[in-house]
Amino acid sequence: MKKYKLLIFLFLGVILSFFISGPSVLASGSTSVSISQDVVHSYNANSSVQIGMIVQIKNKLQGTIEPLTQNTINNMLGIVVPSTSTTVALIPSSSNIQQVYVASSGIYNVLVSDQGGSINSGDYVTISSLNGIGMKANQDQSLVIGRAVGNFNNKSNIVGNITVTSVSGKKQQIIIGLLPVDLNIMHNPLANKSASYVPTFLFKVAQTVAAKPVSALHIYLGLVVLLVTIVLAGILLYSGVKSGMIAIGRNPLSRSSIIRSLVQTILAGVLIFIIGIFAVYLLLKL
Repeated sequence: MKKYKLLIFLFLGVILSFFISGPSVLASGSTSVSISQDVVHSYNANSSVQIGMIVQIKNKLQGTIEPLTQNTINNMLGIVVPSTSTTVALIPSSSNIQQVYVASSGIYNVLVSDQGGSINSGDYVTISSLNGIGMKANQDQSLVIGRAVGNFNNKSNIVGNITVTSVSGKKQQIIIGLLPVDLNIMHNPLANKSASYVPTFLFKVAQTVAAKPVSALHIYLGLVVLLVTIVLAGILLYSGVKSGMIAIGRNPLSRSSIIRSLVQTILAGVLIFIIGIFAVYLLLKL
């Protein structure tokens, strides 16, 4: 009899343990996906930070964020999302300015532009020259925010446009819209390996001149053209000035004609330099 009672107690213990631990295990398993998609963090931000923007940490101690820029792409944090679209939010214990929610995973609407061309579903999205605004990624960016799950072709989901002026004074109208993106911050799979060999200052100068991302090939070709131009102009100016000074020393009476010839040589050297600079500009704009 004692043996049967022991078996009954063991059987009841197994059933009881299932009801106690089983549901919690199932619950954790069933919500793991939604938590990874919907958990967001709350940060302090000023009025320049808008929903859909790509952002970065401005001050870690204060938990403050700001729009991401091309120069600070490595600080990419995530996307500002509406509070109504979040399931679980991690909020700081105290805050005294605007609170925004930032997600780094899940599918959310991102503010994008057509600066890199039309965006199709599956294209990688990165930061554009407009702070906080995304664009279609190419081989020149180191990080991407995720992949598009919709299309942006300047005909739908448009929220506005902005006119930017390049260093040369040329104006370009950029269309801005909303595009659903599957967020996943990672190294850009399209990144050109040769771009890693471009010095940072050259890359920044080329982007500033062209007012858009520039490939490593175009940067190096432009550098070669610039160096050749400088060498040619330098040789022309040096030889012209040297020969002119020697000629004046040998024949002082022909000084005026020699100086006239020297001025023409200098103007020719300056003209070659200007043509070379213009050629570099066109090369970077292609």
